[in-house]
Amino acid sequence: MTDLDFGVAGIMTAYTTAISVLAVLGLRVVLINLFYKSRGHYKWAWRQIYGFLILWNFFYAAILGFLIYLVVPEQASENRMVIMLLNIGPFILFGPIATIGNTYYQINQKPLQVGVRTAILGLVGVCLNLYFISYLKMGYMGWFWSTFLVGVISNFSYWYPMNIQLGIKPIFNFKWKRIKNSLKVSLPTVPHFYSGYLLNSSDKMVMDLLNVSTGDIGKYNVAYSIGNIAQQIGVASGYAVGPMMMEKYKKGDDLGARNLVFVLQILFLFGTFFCCIWLREIFAFLIRNETLANMYALGIIIIMSYNYRPMYMGANNKLFYTENTNVLWKVSFSAGVINLISNFLLIPLYGFEIAAFTTFVSLMFMGYIGFFLKIFRTINTAEYYPFRWLLSTILLTGLAYYLVDFTIEIKLIISFFILLTLLFLFYFFKSKINELRK
Repeated sequence: MTDLDFGVAGIMTAYTTAISVLAVLGLRVVLINLFYKSRGHYKWAWRQIYGFLILWNFFYAAILGFLIYLVVPEQASENRMVIMLLNIGPFILFGPIATIGNTYYQINQKPLQVGVRTAILGLVGVCLNLYFISYLKMGYMGWFWSTFLVGVISNFSYWYPMNIQLGIKPIFNFKWKRIKNSLKVSLPTVPHFYSGYLLNSSDKMVMDLLNVSTGDIGKYNVAYSIGNIAQQIGVASGYAVGPMMMEKYKKGDDLGARNLVFVLQILFLFGTFFCCIWLREIFAFLIRNETLANMYALGIIIIMSYNYRPMYMGANNKLFYTENTNVLWKVSFSAGVINLISNFLLIPLYGFEIAAFTTFVSLMFMGYIGFFLKIFRTINTAEYYPFRWLLSTILLTGLAYYLVDFTIEIKLIISFFILLTLLFLFYFFKSKINELRK
């Protein structure tokens, strides 16, 4: 793919994710709380929410389709209708079933169900991209077709076990009182989840509005491609660790929940740092375009910014559990607005590259500001030492930025010591880690 192909894909991703938070209206929070607080009757409530969301998704698909039709770049105007249909297809065909299936397996602590799907679909996506882009030479359209097919397969893989095996079928004659009560809890979280867009995708939309060339947006999108993987790992870790933290909260064990966050934070810091010092070689191997491969330096800033995720979970999961959702949106939405305004002000002065640094600052703000909220200090009893973790993240980011251009021999030695340190920490804290599983 050329920088133009990456640019079209990046611009379309930015605009489509701009309203993606409206697909489920924040109701996933309600699904989780129903499970933990009404285990004997949660499926009946889930089926009503499922039915409501299927109907809502037709309206959402219409809004999404109209938006896509308006914002398709001029370079892709000949494929406008096809791009629109490929993006709205999974919502029309399957509704919210992937969200419901993902949530079910997460809270029942069955990560293998999600992990296997993620691994298989990842491989399918790679194969489809190779076929459409490399073999058929379809450019950016190959990416849209691959995404559509992976979305259909993913949704169908959840539809059968949820609807047939578990009996979680949609009820269209739902009780409006239940839906209204659910929306009262979920809608305040929409700005909170929307912050994810403002932090992760709005930068490319801002570049488009500021008339940054599609090629430069493509270069930035390449740097962000590895960051997207770090983001997905962060989301997946939330699926795995989140239910364990909820069980700790249910037992009043804030210290146990905190220790889960610490273990995850250590793994993130070591993992992202290891990846970043090898990013020059990774980009050279994956990207055959020399200009695009040289964007690895920006990739380091973006990848390291996702170290915010474990500490973000530490503060926000407790607020979710206690249903203090009216506080959450203020924090996360503020971080998103900071990122948005910073991009509008700084990109014209310093170029598109500055967006990586504004993303880093904004994500750190969102990840750590929750610990200083009055409500969090009131409901939490464990110390998280946020300043120490924040400083560690900043120092490791600077160090990775410096070491990435070292020789392979030196980086092999550094990598050996990283792995040795991880093994030592695992051995030393093995008994405590085993206690966290209980």
